[in-house]
Amino acid sequence: MSVLDNWDQWKQFLNGRLDQAKHDGMQGNVVSDVAYEVGEYLANNVDPKNEQERVLADLWKVADEDEQHAIANMMVKMVQSDSSR
Repeated sequence: MSVLDNWDQWKQFLNGRLDQAKHDGMQGNVVSDVAYEVGEYLANNVDPKNEQERVLADLWKVADEDEQHAIANMMVKMVQSDSSR
């Protein structure tokens, strides 16, 4: 099973990568840029596997670059918020 098959597993996977990046000294703005690049890659190369990913993919496709950065930033905040609960 891929982490993309389950929304909660995807968020846990993303949070783990964010924690690792911070632990390695990556600054917040760099984390944001990496999140944007991941979003670009997923939108262009990965077929959404669940409803949540489909919504994100559809939003990403209609968003301009600034809005895509905002989506990426919100994903970072969401997984960080989930991990602090």
